[in-house]
Amino acid sequence: MTDQASPTSTDAADIATVEKFLFSLRGPDLDTAAALIDDDIVYQNVGFPTVRGSRRVLAVFRGLDRPAFGFDVAIHRTASDGGVVLNERTDVLIIGPVRLQFWVCGVFEVRDGRITLWRDYFDMFDMTKALVRGLAGAVIPALRPRLR
Repeated sequence: MTDQASPTSTDAADIATVEKFLFSLRGPDLDTAAALIDDDIVYQNVGFPTVRGSRRVLAVFRGLDRPAFGFDVAIHRTASDGGVVLNERTDVLIIGPVRLQFWVCGVFEVRDGRITLWRDYFDMFDMTKALVRGLAGAVIPALRPRLR
């Protein structure tokens, strides 16, 4: 059996920073999101091009800040140690009537209350299933995925 340490106040603050950031993208409340990321943030969706800098990261989410587009998230598990926050979550991309809902594991590095690295891992097969289900749900609402 392993020893499990209770989170420190710094770990709890880092978790709160990451959660507040992710939840701000739902609105989207890009002013709050901007305040929580470092100017030199590195955003990696593994398998896709890396986005560097807060202006570019925010531009990605600004594209969802229009009618019929959006983002949602449910965080299932979180752990933190020494400025690194790990989470397991479900992300939802909304494009008109299509909801792409898929699992993600994220790694965040937090320094001085600001996120300096955001790296997401996900399965492309799961993304493909999300696309098929999202398209089916756009035609047959009973099949539309629901965030849990």
